[in-house]
Amino acid sequence: MVLGRTLAVALVGLTGHVVEVEAHLAPSLPAFTLVGLPDASLAEARDRVRAAVTSSGLSWPNRRITVNLSPATLAKSGSSFDLAIAVATLVGAEVLDAAAAVGVVHIGELGLDGRVRPVRGVLPAVAAAVAAGHPRVVVPHANAAEAALVPGARVAGVGSLAEVAARYGADVDVPELAVATLEAVPAPPPRGVLDLADVVGQGDARECLEVAAAGGHHLLMVGPPGTGKTMLAARLPGLLPDLDEADAVEVTAVHSVAGTFDPGGGLLRRPPFEDPHHTATPASVVGGGSGTPRPGAASRAHRGVLFLDEAPEFSTAVLQTLRQPLEHGELVLHRAQGAARYPARFQLVLAANPCPCGKAVGKGLDCTCRSEQRRRYFGKLSGPLLDRVDLQVELQPARAGGAEGESTAVVARRVSAARAAARDRLAGTPWRTGAEAPGGWLRERLGADASLLGDLDRALDRGTLSMRGVDRVLRVAWTLADLEGRPAPGRADVGRALLLRTRGHGA
Repeated sequence: MVLGRTLAVALVGLTGHVVEVEAHLAPSLPAFTLVGLPDASLAEARDRVRAAVTSSGLSWPNRRITVNLSPATLAKSGSSFDLAIAVATLVGAEVLDAAAAVGVVHIGELGLDGRVRPVRGVLPAVAAAVAAGHPRVVVPHANAAEAALVPGARVAGVGSLAEVAARYGADVDVPELAVATLEAVPAPPPRGVLDLADVVGQGDARECLEVAAAGGHHLLMVGPPGTGKTMLAARLPGLLPDLDEADAVEVTAVHSVAGTFDPGGGLLRRPPFEDPHHTATPASVVGGGSGTPRPGAASRAHRGVLFLDEAPEFSTAVLQTLRQPLEHGELVLHRAQGAARYPARFQLVLAANPCPCGKAVGKGLDCTCRSEQRRRYFGKLSGPLLDRVDLQVELQPARAGGAEGESTAVVARRVSAARAAARDRLAGTPWRTGAEAPGGWLRERLGADASLLGDLDRALDRGTLSMRGVDRVLRVAWTLADLEGRPAPGRADVGRALLLRTRGHGA
């Protein structure tokens, strides 16, 4: 036999494509050619595979070897093809049993000593293989637990190329090599459930936080330093319900590609919380990098919370790049070789001081900022960005003897009930929360109560709201009705929602 075949998976964003790896061995001068739009890291597989094969005690075929990655029109990147290339080559050289390798998906990077090293993105890659009808998957030992999370997958974890060759009938000794581990991207330590009762006073901000959690709404908090903006934002994830199965798989897949997932704990069931520093670049927030773009903080916050503390200190480029995911719930990152799509349906929480010195409270007598400094500082939060923020609240300094508010557990129960009501109302639609429902659909639901829109029409005529703002006020009004257990919002809900949107500093 001069032709060996096996399978691998190419990831573009979170979308996996099954790739047929073909190795053709011709009786000619020894050479190794890799075709099928490989990137630089994949092209280097030629040297890794050759060294791994000889280090494993297997003979390297002295022929002209051509490896094709089909479909050839799909750009491929990364080192996860190494194992599949080695298996296809050895099958073509009749070192391995061809029938045993057919239809099996091989994922893994090879070390020069023959060790099979773990790679990122195994969860979405295995899910794509199973969906395409290829449940038999061979992955590195360090990725086996992650791959086993995919229902229907028949996973085999291997530590070396020699172990794979022995499985496929080669007469080779399997060396005892230390299991290679994947160096994960540094992730923040897991957060415990922070109690909302720790925040003293701030009744208006608590109300906005509860409404935001119940409907998945975006929130802006403005106030001087020390009023509890960061404390409130950090406690928002504790109010959110656990992710359902579909969302847990999707969120886990994003973190698998990003390299921030620890498979020891199973699927990620809690909403994630991302709080990048204000020096973050656009690529670190929305994703990017050379070759295939990697997910950024916005995608890692999918179905969770993205918190921008000191929001006016972020660069304008970072703030403006958030407009697309706020509107569509996904990020499309275009590169010369194609586009990668990552989900980014997060709740945006912005926190800002009223001015650079932070003392423009009340009459602002203690503020040392000039008027143009104030305008320039808060002007970073552009009108189009703030138009996509549902709730805006201004915090005042709290008193030391202020009353203690409700705990996270109490508020979370109300949030869970409100989300259940919204879920029942949105059954049969592609939307999950009130913040996702389009304004036209919500207005149709009002039916004969369309007179409730009078206040919104007047705000629209005055220029206080845009049409997008009207839709967002309606979404908040429905959330308020869900929190109160009413089947539909009344005029009081619409007026209250209008107040929650326009009473903040950024209105």
